[in-house]
Amino acid sequence: MAVAVQAQEIKDRKSERPQHHQKHPGKKGHHDAMKQLNLTEDQKAKFKSQNEEMRKQMAELKKNDGITVKESREKMASIRKEHKEKTQAILTTEQKTQLEKSRTEGKAKFEAMSKERNAKMKSNLGLTDEQSAKMDKNRAEMATKMKALREDKALSDEQRKEKVKELMKQQKENMKSILTEEQLKKMKEGRGQRPERKEKKTTI
Repeated sequence: MAVAVQAQEIKDRKSERPQHHQKHPGKKGHHDAMKQLNLTEDQKAKFKSQNEEMRKQMAELKKNDGITVKESREKMASIRKEHKEKTQAILTTEQKTQLEKSRTEGKAKFEAMSKERNAKMKSNLGLTDEQSAKMDKNRAEMATKMKALREDKALSDEQRKEKVKELMKQQKENMKSILTEEQLKKMKEGRGQRPERKEKKTTI
């Protein structure tokens, strides 16, 4: 069980966040799913211990300059696999079934919302099919990079925050290369009309 900090970090860059780029429900969805499992205090303690162990292993791997990039990636994949197996072993059969169900439902809901949001944005901004395709590719790449940041346990909160800032800056530049000045203006105006949403912090 990994706890992400993406939501709070993106809040720090709210003024630069493009309208189309919204938080992936990974953090909130994961928290909600875990809360529904009614974990015992013993299970919570074991999850915390496993997360700390993984963080230490990742940190040690980052310090190891004597291995190749390929070896480092393979070792990182091995650590994550072992971590997943250990955390899965903490859950009961019923909890595993419930967690998988929640994940499947959450993914389906997110995909439906994304499809609807993308169609609305295409209509509002008057995107061409080519622009729409580039936007989809840009979103997918950003999601992959954000996921990698959330899973990199060797990073401190401050380091992760800085890397998120870099990604958001890159995202902003990518938008400029895809959209016209008029479309960027419409996006900015639309972003300014949205009501402010309060960030909620959820802990387990």
